[in-house]
Amino acid sequence: MSTTTTPPKRIAMISLHTSPLEQPGSGDAGGMNVYIRHLSLALAEQGVCVDVFVRGAGETRAVEVAPGFTCHEVQAGPAGKLSKEELAEHLDDVALAIQHYAATLAPYDAIHSHYWLSGIVGLHLRDAWQVPLVHTMHTMGKVKKISAQTEESGARIRGEMLLCEQADRLTANTPAEVEELIHLYGADAKTLDVVEPGVDLGVFNPGVCEHPGSAPNSLRVLFAGRIQKLKGPQILVRALGILARERPDLDVRLSVIGARSGSKELNLQKLVEAEAVEHLVSFSLPMPAAHLAEAFRSTDVVAVPSYSESFGLVALEAQACGTPVLAHRVGGLPYAVQDGRTGILVDGSEPAAWAVALAKLATDEPLRRRLGRQAAEFAAEHGWEQTAAAALSSYSGAMLRPAGGR
Repeated sequence: MSTTTTPPKRIAMISLHTSPLEQPGSGDAGGMNVYIRHLSLALAEQGVCVDVFVRGAGETRAVEVAPGFTCHEVQAGPAGKLSKEELAEHLDDVALAIQHYAATLAPYDAIHSHYWLSGIVGLHLRDAWQVPLVHTMHTMGKVKKISAQTEESGARIRGEMLLCEQADRLTANTPAEVEELIHLYGADAKTLDVVEPGVDLGVFNPGVCEHPGSAPNSLRVLFAGRIQKLKGPQILVRALGILARERPDLDVRLSVIGARSGSKELNLQKLVEAEAVEHLVSFSLPMPAAHLAEAFRSTDVVAVPSYSESFGLVALEAQACGTPVLAHRVGGLPYAVQDGRTGILVDGSEPAAWAVALAKLATDEPLRRRLGRQAAEFAAEHGWEQTAAAALSSYSGAMLRPAGGR
């Protein structure tokens, strides 16, 4: 058994169903894409070589994102893009394809897999390469069943249980996620590390200008993310309908930045029409980070009404721009948003409760400004370099034990 404490020099990241090269806010691309991309960049800046492996929909190729950070798209299974459900049926093929592809590359010190599909492939590669596996769930089927009442496949739950049993270490976004892994999955507390996500402070910051003021009793609300029921934009539309009917003295408007996602798509435009708030809601497609930061700076509040959220990167990015956040008190959001200091947390997903919170913010501009100032101060302490340092510590801990030796 090795007792070396030498930090790793080469890491293989596994992210099968979504690539760090994709635009967040569309398809399956979201916070996990941002996490993997910026963690890899931060690790590369610290001298660690990172190879990210994704299941490519076309020809196999390698894309150098930055010195020390390469994304490898490896084609495996049927040609073309696969849904997560379809991909689950071809994990053995993907593992063999990556193993064959990586045979020409230098050996790795550790594997870091993301989401359960990648974790199962990570277990195969761990056994083939004889290096430790660190796994991050990002979202968990059992948690979604409880908090969002979604139907999750038995294969997913079994896969997550297997990872909790066999991965050399697990990383969690927050202490709340640690407790979920222990109590819902039976994970060993001694194998768990908290690795909090960060924010790109070079892009997401308050800028040089003061936040724009609003007319009395007005509020500009922004939602940024995939348009699916789990993310909760429908809650905001229904809350807007309540305010339009019951508080005509308020001028509350909603901007939605994102695209439809998931097999059970949410027709948000149809709901907007049903609530008769077409004049109060605008839609924009997902946009690059620099443009999203400008949008955050130009709005009064960013809303994160997700039914389930392991952390909530959008919430942290918005706060870094000096914008307060209105978020659901669920999952990791109470860690990403400090209630009463950097934003407001809402208990539950009833539109009426969100309407009350929106009305409070619309009628109290001094509160919004105070929350915004404190939000920027809070987020400034969460750069990606801290995330990379915590991840490196987890990798080093995993390397102290033989691969698979728990």
